[in-house]
This record gives sequence, structure tokens and C-alpha cells, in this order.
Amino acid sequence: MSHEVNAAGDLGIWAYRPDVPLRGAPDGQLADLTFSAKDLFGVAGWPLTGSTRASLPFVEESPVVRTLIDAGATLVGKTHLHEVALGVLGTNAFGGTRNPLDAERVAGGSSGGAAASVATREVNFALGTDTGGSVRVPAAFCGVVGFKPTYGTYSARGVLPLSLTCDHVGTLSNSTEVLARVHEVLTSEQASPMSWSGVRIGVWNVENWLTPDAANALRAFEARVLALGATSKPFDFPDVMGTYSPIVLSEAAEVHREALTTESPGFLPFTLGLLRAGQALTAQEVEAAHERRDRLGRQLTDVFGAFDVLLAPAVPSVAPRVGEEELTLSTETLPYRAAILRLTAPWSLLGVPTISWPLPGPNGLSLGVQIIAPRKADALVLGLALTLERLDLERAFPESRR
Repeated sequence: MSHEVNAAGDLGIWAYRPDVPLRGAPDGQLADLTFSAKDLFGVAGWPLTGSTRASLPFVEESPVVRTLIDAGATLVGKTHLHEVALGVLGTNAFGGTRNPLDAERVAGGSSGGAAASVATREVNFALGTDTGGSVRVPAAFCGVVGFKPTYGTYSARGVLPLSLTCDHVGTLSNSTEVLARVHEVLTSEQASPMSWSGVRIGVWNVENWLTPDAANALRAFEARVLALGATSKPFDFPDVMGTYSPIVLSEAAEVHREALTTESPGFLPFTLGLLRAGQALTAQEVEAAHERRDRLGRQLTDVFGAFDVLLAPAVPSVAPRVGEEELTLSTETLPYRAAILRLTAPWSLLGVPTISWPLPGPNGLSLGVQIIAPRKADALVLGLALTLERLDLERAFPESRR
């Protein structure tokens, strides 16, 4: 299905799209750009549903949205998400978001509408949130770039939370250059193309967590950056889901505490089950998870003692078809949520900057690789991606070389 059909058709992208967008300042440095905001962001005068039928806490206006509009960017509308951001497939009370590359497949989540609004080129960039992979996963599935900065870099005030200690505000676009421009507006930090020559890369040793297509795509990407002068070695890092889940579910249950006082609060059954599980956790279980997170953080610091950046798969497979719940790998079959999150959750749990770079998959579908750097090295991951983008443009348009 073409992007033209998808843009006009019903992919379930838009939660709210007014007739008249919120126009940015005409003389601002982002005045040539349009954007969407995931329907967790508070926008003055606009509704906020979190893609759920349940009642939600009050959310104030997002300073990130306001800053972008003041800088000239025009806000087109708000995009659908996996219900209250608690999932990676895009399921919600309004039918979910379909993948622009194949409308029989999911866009991913939780920022699925954000990724699809960029992939269909209805906006230049999108605001999303990422608690365990919610920017990077739909970016990979939809074939766009997704950037999760260091924890706390973009203000999460004015955004309906899921997990106060894991939530990141992030951005998605077809263009890393656009993401770098947005980053500069939000942080005053400039990112410029950076050479891969001499970069020490750690490649996460998780091939048994991937389909053959995803493993081959990751190997091809590694070969590409080695040809640009980088060096690589494998590294090991544990599955963090036993640490991630208690933290996120307990904090999500606290966010939705008022709604959960009723017997039927209006969440979909799966969402409600996760929130009730979060409610049932003891203080001791949550405290133990935070202690494990501290140990994992020290372990990651040790890993970065040997490497400048890490590479990890962004997704274990191409996007599943709508209704598919499980992924079969060579050694196991498990729910997509578990198969996906174990690849992405470590880097949000530990707050390090990560970019999801799209990789070609079979049959016109998309996969992705994560480029991960130490905390505060946001300009490094953007700069390395900017170099890849420039090389791709030079390859596609040789006459553009100067």
C-alpha cells in the first residue's frame, strides 16, 4: 500500500487533528517544520485521551511543545499510542495503529502513531515517549529514525507519565538532521557529523534473541561501520526484565491509582492486568528492583570502559501482523512484548542516549539497530547517525557532493 493511500486512509494514526494547526512563530529557526505530538502531551485547548477510555490524571501544558511552537514548528495534531503507553504493539481502545509499510502489520508502540505520522510524511518530526522502547521500536518497524536522549534531557513535565524514573521524551523523523535541529532548540547543544574511524564498538551478543533476518541485518550494519574505520568486539549484558517490570508496573499503578479504585476503570483487559500486577507488588519487591538497577548501572559503566558506543538490535523481527501475539525463535517461543522489550528496556532503565537507525528488512519491511552511548553523550549518537545519513544521501544523489 502506497504512502499516498496510507496518508489518506485509515491507519489509526491521529487521536486529534484540528482543522487549523497550532502554527509556529513565523521567524523561528524551525519555521519550515511540522510535527505531531503523542497523545500524552498536554497541549492547551486540545483533548488528551492517552488512547484509553479510562479517566486520566490532569496533565498541564508541555513546555517541550510550547518551546517547539515558539521556535517556529507547527503542531499538526496528536497521535495514537499503545493504551497509556503500557505496551509495544500499539493496541488501544480505538483500534490501534497500522504500519505504513504494510497495513496488515502493527506500527509498534507505544509511540506507533508518532512513527506512522513521520513514515507517511504527514509531518517532518514527531514527539514520542520512551519508557522501555516506545520510540525506538515503532521507529524500527516503520522505517524511520527514533532518538531517545539521556534521561531527563527533554522535559517530561506536561506529559502523562507511565514510569517517572524510566520515562523519556524522544523524537522521530525521516531525517536525523531534523532531529539534531530539534535537539539544539531543546538543549542548546549542537550535534555535527562525526567520523566512525577509530570508534570502539561493542556489539551485544544476543543473536539467539533474533530472527535470521534481524541477525543478518545487524551483521550487515556492523560490516558497514567497520568499513568506515570502526572496530568491534562482542559484549554481554543480562536480561533486565526482572528489574524493569517491577519498577515500571509499580510506578504506572501509582499514576493511575485513582482510576484503579473502581472495579471497571475502562482500561483494556491486558492493560488492566498489568496495572493490577503493579498494584500487587510489595514495597520490598520494588526496593529490591531499584537496588538491582543500581548494580546494572555500575555494570554498564564497566562496559563503557571498553567501548565508545554499543550496537544492539532494536527489534527481534519485522513488525508482526495485527493479532499476532507470539514470536517463535530458534530456541523459544515467547510473547512479542517480552521478545522486544528485552532488547530495548536496558537502555531506558539505565537512562543512556540511544538512537534507533532503520535497517532494510525482507519484503519492503523494516528492522533497526540501536546505537547506544554513555549518559550525556547525546551529541555522539546523533553525530554518528548524521554521518550515516550524509553517506546515504551522497550515495542516492551523487551530484549533491561538494
